[in-house]
Amino acid sequence: MRRSTPKHSTVQWLLARLALGSMGAKRAGRHGNRRAHPWPTSAAQVGRGHAGLTTSSNLRAAVFGINDGLVSNTSLIMGVAGATGSAHLVTVSGVAGLLAGAFSMAAGEFVSMSSQREFFERQIREEQDELERFPRQETEEMALIYQSRGIPLPEARKISEILMRDPKSALQAHVREELGLNPADLGSPLGAAVASFTSFAAGALVPLMPYLLPLHGEAPAGVAVASSAALFAIGATINALSGQAPLRGGFRMLGIGAAAAAITYGIGALLGVSLS
Repeated sequence: MRRSTPKHSTVQWLLARLALGSMGAKRAGRHGNRRAHPWPTSAAQVGRGHAGLTTSSNLRAAVFGINDGLVSNTSLIMGVAGATGSAHLVTVSGVAGLLAGAFSMAAGEFVSMSSQREFFERQIREEQDELERFPRQETEEMALIYQSRGIPLPEARKISEILMRDPKSALQAHVREELGLNPADLGSPLGAAVASFTSFAAGALVPLMPYLLPLHGEAPAGVAVASSAALFAIGATINALSGQAPLRGGFRMLGIGAAAAAITYGIGALLGVSLS
């Protein structure tokens, strides 16, 4: 006689995972993952190893900001340096490029993130309204979603009914499963704007530093060295964070930045000759 598992304990186990939005998010035995996986002892520990920087919208804004600041201001400085031999003019242009780019990035990121957050919040309000007006239909929708994940329909309906007893848990589950959103992580417009401003300014400051230091005629070479090192470091860091080969990312970023700087320097030199 085949031994059966009590349905109540099965439902409780499935409910604990589904309520946290972790059903289907993990796959055991991933190739290349050599890290030890600690045994979870509480719901708060679930997904802790995957949270933080990899899911932060502020990190995305910071990465794009520092990369844009470095590439754009390096290109600007090299273009002006190719057109004129005036270190003062190059410095003023670099400072102007830093401030203009940083404010532009911050404003754009704030507007973009605000619009995105408002859109997500509207979707959540609509889902909450549907839960209040059509609870039976929403319960069945959630059951069908769980059935598509491999849970037998009778147990899926039981899980959905249990979730619907708590309006907050029901809303979170429906938002995660139907909309694919995490209600607790919709993004911060102010945080993204600050991250964009500071990171762009930091990146744009790198090629400007040789002109702020007493390097005299060696400033253009200093820009090339400092920017090349920073580009390689950024590319390697991005690849390392995404689990890719750091050297490949470093050389790829270095090649892109060097090409942009070389083109703008050449155009600046041609303009400088034609205008002189």
